[in-house]
Amino acid sequence: MAKTVADEKKKLRAIIGESRDALSIEDAGARSACVQRRVLANAEYRGASAVVLYAATGNEVATDAIFADAIASGRAVFFPRIEEDPSNAAASVIVARRVRDRAELVRGAFGIMAPAESAEPLDRQKFSNILICVPGVAFGIKGQRLGRGGGYYDRFLGQFGTEAISVGLAYSFQLLDRIPETGIDRRLNIIVTESAVHRACDTPLPAREARTKEVNPGGSIHRNPGIHSWWRGLIFLGNNEPAQGRR
Repeated sequence: MAKTVADEKKKLRAIIGESRDALSIEDAGARSACVQRRVLANAEYRGASAVVLYAATGNEVATDAIFADAIASGRAVFFPRIEEDPSNAAASVIVARRVRDRAELVRGAFGIMAPAESAEPLDRQKFSNILICVPGVAFGIKGQRLGRGGGYYDRFLGQFGTEAISVGLAYSFQLLDRIPETGIDRRLNIIVTESAVHRACDTPLPAREARTKEVNPGGSIHRNPGIHSWWRGLIFLGNNEPAQGRR
């Protein structure tokens, strides 16, 4: 029986999610610190007047250092909150709401810390440059993202145009050459790991022919650094072609 995209995504979530969960607290903390330093050194962050972060759960890449720097530097900071879609009572959407202190976060949907419903929502008209940091289970070098399956970030990113840059925060083993995707999956502009900054595509829309550059903040260009070779042959995508892993 031919595998569907949903089957492939489910397999990836199980394999990579297990690897992420196996990280020790110390290892995850050290890797997260490296990823956040790369974000802070990035030109897109330095040019942003507003930043959308997320409250990490489990062993996701943390955003505490980015939050602290953004607040100290006068940037507006927003966190996602899952709320009822005003246009469809049967659906839920992400609403980014402003946070000035992490103590303002409360337990939200799925147990994830989020802003209070009364917090100020993000008004895209007020900010010319918005940086959106996005979590995920796995990422592709062309900006593909594998989330938890709810489609919340796909719908959220679809609201933005050129005023926003989307950045996936990942550990190097979460970055693969290919990720299964459908026509409604949104690609990210940049993927940041502890190994490098990968510039993926120009817009957060699906861009199947987008080319990828990998850029290190120090100026050295890498050939897909941090993509682990031990994924080779482990995960089969599409017509039984293995996802190719490269360092």
